Amino acid sequence: MIVEERVLGHIAKAQTEDVSPFYIYDTQAIRKKCDDFSSIPYRNKSIHFATMANINPEFLAIVKDANLNVFVNSLKHLESVKEGGFKGPEIVFTSSAMSENVMKSVFDENVQVNLDSVGQLELWQKLFPEKAVGIRCNIGGMVKPYSTRAGFFLGKESRLGLTVDEIKGIANKHIIKGLHLYIGTDIFDIDYFIGCYRALIELSHDFPELEYLNFGGGFGVSEQGDEFFDIKTYGEKVSALMEEVSLKRGNSIQMILEPGRIIGGESGYFVCQVTDIKERENQVFVGVNASTAQFTRPLIYPESANHPVVIIRNGALLEAENQVNTTIYGCSTYSRDIFCKGKQLPRLSIGDLVIFANSGSYCASSYCEFLGFDKPKEVFI
Repeated sequence: MIVEERVLGHIAKAQTEDVSPFYIYDTQAIRKKCDDFSSIPYRNKSIHFATMANINPEFLAIVKDANLNVFVNSLKHLESVKEGGFKGPEIVFTSSAMSENVMKSVFDENVQVNLDSVGQLELWQKLFPEKAVGIRCNIGGMVKPYSTRAGFFLGKESRLGLTVDEIKGIANKHIIKGLHLYIGTDIFDIDYFIGCYRALIELSHDFPELEYLNFGGGFGVSEQGDEFFDIKTYGEKVSALMEEVSLKRGNSIQMILEPGRIIGGESGYFVCQVTDIKERENQVFVGVNASTAQFTRPLIYPESANHPVVIIRNGALLEAENQVNTTIYGCSTYSRDIFCKGKQLPRLSIGDLVIFANSGSYCASSYCEFLGFDKPKEVFI
């Protein structure tokens, strides 16, 4: 089932004549994803939830209670996770184009830092001589990069990380304590992950003081809700790889993972209400009382964000029959305020509740004031 029964029941009870848009999260499902990553058998590991996916304090509390750490890329999110009780090495900070002031602020917090360029590494060495640090690696020259939803994260097309030549050219390799990697987003191909990790490991042989390998995130969440990332198989393969690395080096190398969207993406839902219907030739336009400024993935990724849709009418799930070609649009005049186009849905009525599944990550956290709508409430059950 796309939406768990207990979630459907809670939403159904909320149906009234006027339901303001809101997000709802299945706390049990979030914890289950945290536990899945914690269960990866390699012992010397640290799992850091990528907070860009969801910075809600209650979400962070669930993550912390599940004994996960956090990853941040801005001072604002750094403050948010500190308020949530995370501190020091429990926090990984990886960003790009850091100013001197930002770098000093991050250093003062004693968090784990990964730098993004030769220039950033030079600035770090100037500010904090001989202080160990990690670097973000662009291994595009060693693998055939995938183009994922946001484009290339590796190779010549990516702005991120030090190139292979730049990494090999680092003079003071003894100050590099970790290598960081991010290969893309929403990837299901486990062999691609492992192949990229092997390339990073090959680079790691030049760093005598290496303490960790940070493999980042990018774990897939299906747009249709019909495919699930195989964490168990992934965990077995990456653990075997890390055991091999540690054995060859003669000491245990820490493995760091940074799951983001996968932790809460499948556990959250955006709920809004039908307020207008326009019959057109060969399709129906359905207006709702929400905007994509409140539910932003269709706004950011209009060609690829395709969330499963469930309808509640009079407190009950509407059966998927007598389907018609449907476009659901927002309540602004912005031409791109479109939630979905050409989706096959049953004929909707004013007052129906529309539920967009797989909405627990990168949705509420990326709300914007662009079109003048309130930030929706977030409910955890």
